[in-house]
Order: sequence, then C-alpha cells, then structure tokens
Amino acid sequence: MEPAGNGGAMAAALRAAKRQLRGELRQRLRALGEAEKQRQSRLLGRKVIDHPKYQESKRIAIFLSMPDEVQTEEIIKDIFKQGKECFIPRYKPQSNHMDMLKLSSAEDISSLALTSWNILQPSDDDSAREEALAGGGLDLIFMPGLGFDKKGNRLGRGKGYYDTYLERCMKHPRGKPYTIALAFREQICESVPVTENDVPIDEILYEDC
Repeated sequence: MEPAGNGGAMAAALRAAKRQLRGELRQRLRALGEAEKQRQSRLLGRKVIDHPKYQESKRIAIFLSMPDEVQTEEIIKDIFKQGKECFIPRYKPQSNHMDMLKLSSAEDISSLALTSWNILQPSDDDSAREEALAGGGLDLIFMPGLGFDKKGNRLGRGKGYYDTYLERCMKHPRGKPYTIALAFREQICESVPVTENDVPIDEILYEDC
C-alpha cells in the first residue's frame, strides 16, 4: 500500500522538473541568434509546405509566433495561397480557455490587437469570426511549445491552453485533428516530464528530423 500523500509528492516533483526544464529551454532560446532563428524557420516552412498532411488539410490552425518561436508568417501566406482556411488562437487570460478564430487573409493579421503578453490576437469583442469548433472542426493544428522530445511529448508554457483545446476537439464530430509541433533543434530534449493530462503530439518538425 502506498503511503498517503505520495501522489501529491509526485505531482510536486513533476511540477518542479517542468519548471527547471522551462528555465533551461528559455536560456537556450535566449542564446539563439536572430539569423539562426530565421534560417531554421525558413527550412521548417519548406518542410511544412511539402508535408502530405499539410497538403491534404483544408482547415488549419496555426499560432502567430512570439520572438522565441519558429516564425510562421510564410506558412500562413501559403495557407491562403493554397486556398485553405486559416484559424489562429485567441487566449483568454487568467484561464486555460482558448478559441481558434478564422483569419480572412494574411493581411488580416495587421488588424489584430496586441495583448499584454505581446501576442497578436482577435479582440474579445470580435464576434464576427468563425470559431473552428463551432463550424467544421480542424484537420491540422500547428503547435507551439518550449520543448519537445522525440516521443511526441511537449512542454508548453504552463497554462494548458492547447491540451484543453485538444480535449474539446475530441468531442467534435470531426474528432481530433492531426498535430504537428514546429521546433528549433535547440528545443529538442532527451525527455520531457508529462502528466496524464498532457496530450502527446502526432509529429514534431525540426531541422534534423
């Protein structure tokens, strides 16, 4: 019989391991030069455009990059060039709730509001945009994150937005979309600590994969 409180101690150890790894990864990303980030982003953009899952997907959700993430601007332009539908996150602060709202064009990004987290997203009172799960669901989600391992485990920023959204996707008639993480090779880890609530990613794209 396990001693009482053992589960709580394990959960605390897991949280501490995640916190430590997040710190290490942030340090690695700070050390990554702008030119190198651009080089890897361009390479990954080409990998995405040639990817069979991307080519067959019609409804795609993708993040608008922060400075320490793979830059997605060229992928977004290609989504529209190929006549696909593009959805981007709107995060609700002080919660783990996120919606994926439809962009009308790549230029539409310039009309978005900048949040206190320095992320562009549709404003809270923007009710005209289609939410992906209120319509036809999604075929593919491109996932951000701080770190990943080769088993598909992902370390996010600790808010749980994407794990919670994927749970909602599973209840949609279309089911769970295919998930691809976009990572700098510096974000690939030997092992990422996970809980049972962490949803593994179907595929991780990085330079050496």
